[in-house]
Amino acid sequence: MDDGRVTDRLLAEHRDTWDAAVTHRFIRELFAGTLPDEVMASYLVQDYRFVDGFMALLGAAVATADNYPSRHRLAQFIGEVAGDEDTYFVEAMEELGAGDAGDIPDTSSTAGFRTLFAEAAGTGNYAAIVSVLVVCEWLYLDWATRESNRAAAPAGNGGYPLRHVHAEWVRLHDYPGFHDLVAFLRDEVDRAATRSPGDGAMAREYFRRTVELELAFFDETLPPAR
Repeated sequence: MDDGRVTDRLLAEHRDTWDAAVTHRFIRELFAGTLPDEVMASYLVQDYRFVDGFMALLGAAVATADNYPSRHRLAQFIGEVAGDEDTYFVEAMEELGAGDAGDIPDTSSTAGFRTLFAEAAGTGNYAAIVSVLVVCEWLYLDWATRESNRAAAPAGNGGYPLRHVHAEWVRLHDYPGFHDLVAFLRDEVDRAATRSPGDGAMAREYFRRTVELELAFFDETLPPAR
């Protein structure tokens, strides 16, 4: 690959899709507090469906990382997903009345994420794996911190929605440790993707697929206004 940050170039290649996801109608209504409960519940139900596959992907990242500091940070990340984020999912779905959602079918993008995580893990290629991870976390950091989204929040509330179930989802993707996590994942992609041309190609392919699925997931949850 050329000089410069790999992650900057990958983002530039998919800027239109990325920005469409980050500024999606779902996100704007989340910040504004106007997102219907049934839409938020559906989103969380579907998102929670692929947490299991995401944890397996993180396990594959730990297994394929080439140094102890990276393994250690990824292992911490597993604990974070299994901790506060899991608690949020369970409590938020209960508050929103999601109930027994076992009979609700997967959306096509949910199924797509499950397939993507399994395929990335199955490659045994660290560059492919961390390229999926960086999109999943960096894109969320972007929407959680983007000023145009924050401006949709009620005045006088520090750029956060008023209702806890909305505000906490934002906070989980905008705190110092999360910023540090995204910086770490970007560094890992930048490093792994430059080890060989094959690693660079894997990073590009899996980055693209993940960005496209992120936008599809929002579109299926709340179609863009016509």
